[in-house]
Amino acid sequence: MSTTSARDWRDWVPEGALALLVLVFALAEASLNDADQWPVVIGLTLAVLLARRASGAALAIVWVVGALHVVLSLPVLTIEAAVAVVAFGCARWGRLATVILSGLSIPAAVGVAALLLIQDPYGFFGRIRVLRQLVDSADYYGAGAGAVLVGAAAVAALVLLAPWLAGLAVRATMRARTSSVRQEEAEQDAARAVRETEQAREIARLREEQARLARDVHDVVGHSLAVILAQAESAQYVEDDQKLKETMATIATSARSSLQDVRQVLTTTRDQPVVVRSGGLDSLVDGVRSSGHEVVSTEIGHPQPLPPELEVVAYRVLQEMLTNAIKHGRRDTPVLCERHWEGELRIEVRNVIRSDELTQPIQLATVGPGGLGAEVGTGEPDGQGVEGMRRRLTAVGGRLDVRRREEPTGATFTATAWLPVRGTS
Repeated sequence: MSTTSARDWRDWVPEGALALLVLVFALAEASLNDADQWPVVIGLTLAVLLARRASGAALAIVWVVGALHVVLSLPVLTIEAAVAVVAFGCARWGRLATVILSGLSIPAAVGVAALLLIQDPYGFFGRIRVLRQLVDSADYYGAGAGAVLVGAAAVAALVLLAPWLAGLAVRATMRARTSSVRQEEAEQDAARAVRETEQAREIARLREEQARLARDVHDVVGHSLAVILAQAESAQYVEDDQKLKETMATIATSARSSLQDVRQVLTTTRDQPVVVRSGGLDSLVDGVRSSGHEVVSTEIGHPQPLPPELEVVAYRVLQEMLTNAIKHGRRDTPVLCERHWEGELRIEVRNVIRSDELTQPIQLATVGPGGLGAEVGTGEPDGQGVEGMRRRLTAVGGRLDVRRREEPTGATFTATAWLPVRGTS
């Protein structure tokens, strides 16, 4: 036998034992009567057995037993007081309809019993010894049998009403307890959800902080190393000692500035404002020029002071654009850098791609707050850097476009960024 089957069988033990007890007493009492009362005995036993599991069916069986008494003129057994178990079961475990019907059944049954007692006290109830003695005593003392019979009906009402009310009380108590337990569980679940949400937010914050730190370090170190590398390569062709010293001094200056930038990035917390190197965007252009790359810088419109957040984004984006131009562009052609102030800041950097970079597969796309656009091609020099620029720009409502073009001077790579600076003055 499986564990589930054994558990189901044990659940029937309490009512099974009570039904067996009722069956034994009912058979013993029925054997003293002349009438064949086996339908009553079986019906009463089934009603007690089903009082908890199928209280509606138990109530129906009780009414069938009552009808058998009327139709077959069967005497009432004393053990039939066990219908109190059914009254309790209907109120405690029955559905709402069963509870209502069982409650209405009590006065109906008592009314019918009282009417039968008044009409013929020695009919259905003639075998109840206590009732016969009460009626005989009432007649002897002149109290009237009717009063005794009505009193008996009232006692019967209590026999049914008391367990029914007790069942309602237990039902209400258990529901209140269940509701309290569920409310406590709901509160615990809510508290757990709050904790998990806070943990998830903290994890997301830490990951975002880690990603921000990685982007900043990538931009600073990548740009500085590209500039230093370009300066070191140009130093190989310097024959004049004085110029060589100047070049090495420029390399040292670039390294110190890079170290300062890295320290500033690593020591800046999320709540602290990030500052860029003095000189702003012009300092980036000057740094690339010092590495030996020719940079043609153009600024159109009236420059506007930027909020710290936008200033950092513009600085890092231009830094990454120039880094890609140094790493992947030809040294014998100028890097074109344009800044347009037309209600928004548009930064564009264009360079001719080296021949050894043309075979590198690239995916280009217009990127903005809504995600990737429809511009797709090949030829992106640094996917990680472009992704970093995209994240920075989308965070402030900007957008990015990167693409490769075939021009008479050679294949060119163009990166264009837009920053919403309207109303920032």
